[in-house]
Amino acid sequence: MEHLSSLDASFVHLETPETPMHVASLLLLELPENYKGNFYEEVKKLLANRIHLARVMHRKLAPMPFELGDPVWIEDDDIDIDYHVRHVLLPQPGTMEQLEALTARLHSSALDRSRPLWEVYVIEGLESGQIGYYNKIHHAGIDGKAGTELAQVLYDTTPEPRIYEPPVRRQTGSYQLGITEMIEAGIRNAATQYAKLAQMWPKAAEVMGGLANTATRLADRSDGGTNLRPAPRTLFNVGITNQRSFATMRIPLADMKEVAKRNGATLNDIVMAVCAGGLRKFLSVRNNLSDEALQAAVPASLREPGDKSMNNQVTMVRINLATDIADPAKRLDAIRNSSQESKDTLGQVKGIIMTDLPMVGSPWIMSSFAMLYGRSNLADRVPPFSNVVISNVPGPQKTLYVAGAKMVSYYPVSIPYHGNALNITVQSYAGSMDFGLTACRRAMPQSELYALIKDLKAAYAELETLVPNEVDPAAANAAMRAAGESAAAARPH
Repeated sequence: MEHLSSLDASFVHLETPETPMHVASLLLLELPENYKGNFYEEVKKLLANRIHLARVMHRKLAPMPFELGDPVWIEDDDIDIDYHVRHVLLPQPGTMEQLEALTARLHSSALDRSRPLWEVYVIEGLESGQIGYYNKIHHAGIDGKAGTELAQVLYDTTPEPRIYEPPVRRQTGSYQLGITEMIEAGIRNAATQYAKLAQMWPKAAEVMGGLANTATRLADRSDGGTNLRPAPRTLFNVGITNQRSFATMRIPLADMKEVAKRNGATLNDIVMAVCAGGLRKFLSVRNNLSDEALQAAVPASLREPGDKSMNNQVTMVRINLATDIADPAKRLDAIRNSSQESKDTLGQVKGIIMTDLPMVGSPWIMSSFAMLYGRSNLADRVPPFSNVVISNVPGPQKTLYVAGAKMVSYYPVSIPYHGNALNITVQSYAGSMDFGLTACRRAMPQSELYALIKDLKAAYAELETLVPNEVDPAAANAAMRAAGESAAAARPH
């Protein structure tokens, strides 16, 4: 058995019927020419051969007695592959819009906690002849970077799938852990975390002292840069239901890198600028654009280089989207400055951010809070910290294959939450930037997501036409270095 970290466990405790906490991806696959096999059966066979290689696929949750502490992972030696891998046939004509709507419905339902927390859907019937491949995994077991590592286990770099020797099956005895065993393990884990907390305290005190001036400056800031004030309220900042909407778009990676280089920006800056321009136009048309700038909550990795563990090592920073600035060039400059400030601040505190903290009774405390927050409509009244979640995940740049089928696209499907009804996640893959927009269907119906996609495309076209004024050489060099680091992180290891 293995204890979930406090961060991993939070994704379990904060899950409610309205807010399932799994992440997913929608792949489009091309079958080999003149394919005559049964692709669904081939996928089941491939996954059954590889389940033992990814711990997230063969372990399940076991709650602590009386919910006194965070749950643990235990091994499950009885994986029902027919339950976890399912087949769906789209109705005619099998359009991309139908596939996106189906993905939204599949993403609405929570995973069964009595089993390992993953499911795969093989979706046939697309008019293009392609195969849809939707797979979801609970966020408690994986973050964006860990998902990229998992992809290297489940997918191949050649049409010929790798074959692995099956592990030796061992009888583990009792299917469930005893109460005494669980309590003893919980006490040992809490003692370990308290010891780590005590060791880190001197360093934390030093860092927090150095941040005092920064916090004061940000709290009073009024120049449009990063600040600590609440975000303005928009139509995205409401309580949500469990029903989802989903839409996709693609932009060539090389083109976006060229726009970034030409403007002395990073690739991530351009992603933020595309989202900012699109959201500005979308909200303006609906008379919902605030005079204050929208704020994006952006996941930032805490993972050390070379760390391939299948868990969450991430925090959240806030970036000013500068939607109060009409000029796209000036808006990009403001986004770039805000992004750099957020990176600098994170660099100061990264060493003291703990993803594992001891907290007695955390399951019922956090679960009760999550239920209260969602059902009392607090999200409709409390000033929002951010308006939208935007994530940019570096992915594999080599073409991948699933059971011999070529992966054409790699659209991420992520998590909206109360107060942030829209999540925009971008996954780079094989020369493209694949955008996945996931939203609460009540706040953002499917038709509204398609309208936002058009506005995002228009915002990118606007950035492509920018003729930058003199670019600061230092900023350009920094952007090029950052782009190089991003490309290195995206390469499969």
